[in-house]
Amino acid sequence: MFTCRAVTYLIHEPLTRLIAQVLAVTVLSRVIGLVTRRLGQPLVIAEMLGGIVLGPSLLGWVAPDLWAGLFTPDSLAVLGLVSQFGLIFFMFLVGLELDPARLRGNSSASVMIAQSGIFIPFVLGGVLALWLFPRFGGATTSRTAFVLFTGAAMSVTAFPVLARILTEQRLLATRIGAVAITCAAIDDVTAWCVLAFIVAVARHAEVSGAALTAVAAVAYLGVMLAVVRPLLARLAHRVSDPDAMPHNAVAVVVIVVLLSSWTTELIGIHALFGGFVAGAIMPKDRGFARALGRRLEDLVVVVLLPLFFAFSGLRTQIGLLSQAGDWLVCGLVVLVACAGKFGGCAIAARATGFGWREATAIGVLMNTRGLMELIVLNIGLELGVISPTVFSMMVIMALVTTIVTAPLLRRLVPPP
Repeated sequence: MFTCRAVTYLIHEPLTRLIAQVLAVTVLSRVIGLVTRRLGQPLVIAEMLGGIVLGPSLLGWVAPDLWAGLFTPDSLAVLGLVSQFGLIFFMFLVGLELDPARLRGNSSASVMIAQSGIFIPFVLGGVLALWLFPRFGGATTSRTAFVLFTGAAMSVTAFPVLARILTEQRLLATRIGAVAITCAAIDDVTAWCVLAFIVAVARHAEVSGAALTAVAAVAYLGVMLAVVRPLLARLAHRVSDPDAMPHNAVAVVVIVVLLSSWTTELIGIHALFGGFVAGAIMPKDRGFARALGRRLEDLVVVVLLPLFFAFSGLRTQIGLLSQAGDWLVCGLVVLVACAGKFGGCAIAARATGFGWREATAIGVLMNTRGLMELIVLNIGLELGVISPTVFSMMVIMALVTTIVTAPLLRRLVPPP
């Protein structure tokens, strides 16, 4: 009780409470990161664990008064909005890393592996969802939305995490690295298009509403590609030195990102999709995209993104898995996720001419879910498509599939 009073006194104003939350999240993620880095894990693992530590599953259990004083119910709405704002710009950075030239120059093998990594886990996830729905679907969602969303959640690959793992392992320039990063890029583009459709279905009870959203989304993409992209290309050509980019150019890009996100939220396919598209259409030549990424990455990745992990951790209630049967179901979720993504991509890679060791390595890489999975899961929880229990199970699945990637990859393909 004393702890709660002390915390309440020190952070009794909304601003001081938000500052305290940002401090706690940033410090904790960096401290855990010192440990996970020594274990050969990417920083995203530390940030995911940090979010769970600050949530009801650990801090709320060990020090409930401290947790209640730091994360009051009214402050969670503010934290959620700030984390969503950070995610918009993170998705912009993800889109910024996608080079259309890489996709156009793709071999048929990469396309086959990527689409296998979408189709097979989607089908397996949908079948699992049909079995889960009577017990875990909840009363606020339809069976169709639950099945479609679960399939999409099983299909995601964490493109940014995969890129960082390949860079750290010095495998990005190898054949395995090039194929994996290309497949992950195709997967993300496909998965986000599928997710946009599913969000439209979930937000509209009637088919006509979802169809109208789909038409509006196509019109939005047409404007972004035919009008906004050429204008951005002109802006890039007017910037003679990207490393000394003027503030006005950065402001124009930020305005484009915000307007794009605003439009997709109004359309009904979520603001994050707008941030992703704005990054994807940015000019990738002359160092323009690279310079933009350097300008925004530090603030987004170091400060804003960990807030999203904390917000996800506050929504993760591992205590909901209170019975042995719940943990068995959670294990089944992990097993189906790995069988679909790892198995589908590894078999497709083997069928396109890779040896078993290389095919297995590609399957392991494509099974990485990390942050992208959490983004998808939070959208599902926000829309009421999945229950808090399913959310917690799938957060555990995202952690497991990401944690095992780096150790397995080092065994299969030692760094050059």
